[in-house]
Amino acid sequence: MYKAIIRPLFFLFDPESIHHFTFSMIKMLSSLGFGGIFRSIYVKEDPKLERQLFGLTFKNPVGLAAGFDKDAKLYRELSDFGFGFIEIGTLTPKPQSGNPKKRLFRLREDSALINRMGFNNGGVDAAVTRLKKNKGVLVGGNIGKNKVTPNEDAVKDYVICFNSLFDHVDYFVVNVSSPNTPNLRALQDKAPLTQLLKTLKSENAKKDKPKPILLKIAPDLTNEQLLDIIDIVSETKIDGVIATNTTISREGISSEHKEETGGLSGKPLTERSTEVIRFLSENSNRAFPIIGVGGIHTAEDALEKIDAGASLVQLYTGFIYEGPGLVKKINKAILER
Repeated sequence: MYKAIIRPLFFLFDPESIHHFTFSMIKMLSSLGFGGIFRSIYVKEDPKLERQLFGLTFKNPVGLAAGFDKDAKLYRELSDFGFGFIEIGTLTPKPQSGNPKKRLFRLREDSALINRMGFNNGGVDAAVTRLKKNKGVLVGGNIGKNKVTPNEDAVKDYVICFNSLFDHVDYFVVNVSSPNTPNLRALQDKAPLTQLLKTLKSENAKKDKPKPILLKIAPDLTNEQLLDIIDIVSETKIDGVIATNTTISREGISSEHKEETGGLSGKPLTERSTEVIRFLSENSNRAFPIIGVGGIHTAEDALEKIDAGASLVQLYTGFIYEGPGLVKKINKAILER
């Protein structure tokens, strides 16, 4: 039904506008009691799906990636579609509108999206207000820096977000890999990244019960840079890596919007993100957990990432193109192994 009726209808409209419309619809339907119906259709529960990771219990290994529910406005309702965890953000200390519109493009022929949103969000404090209402949803907090903050002061922004969110999320993700904030990816270089992660680890150590800290990396890193990531994880003793964010590559893309600037997600990223997962896993001797994300449009895509070394997986563009039934398909495929 989704791919035959709902998706063609949604795809008639501007992608960012329909995203907000869909949020409103889900929120309204859930308030009318449809959440239970969604759960009965999409949720797959089985103790064999549970994963123990970072000291947390995930009901199943399929999560929603950051960027979909940036402001923690719909995490409770989205959990009714079968996700084992929801990652909110990327959040910044101060609200920011992001880049000028139009900034989100569908590449239908490639089953992909290009976005140059630019960390548009209402600021970390507004998200905290909504997260205080959480009852039982495992939530990750993806944090970044404001566009106007120079890189030499970036650590301060991440610390503000970390401390503001600490009591309201289950794990943290440090986002230095979005291509849509000027110079942000420079923070992936070994020296600034090590300093940033060590500072957050120091903040974490001050807490009574420290939270897991993960690093989200770009798929465009070279093998040498990925080896640096392995060294950084070992040196800073963070808890894991999310591989990968969107790509700036346009290799093999045929759609009309391929020249638009921004991060590309969807099917064209499937192979590369899996390669990165495998490289990190093999070259670190599975020293740390990896959450695999990028181009998961089928259950087989998810299983390939798990076989490559991912402990958990996340959806974003695949959720838009394939619909909420994809979550259940992946969980069923995992159980059938």
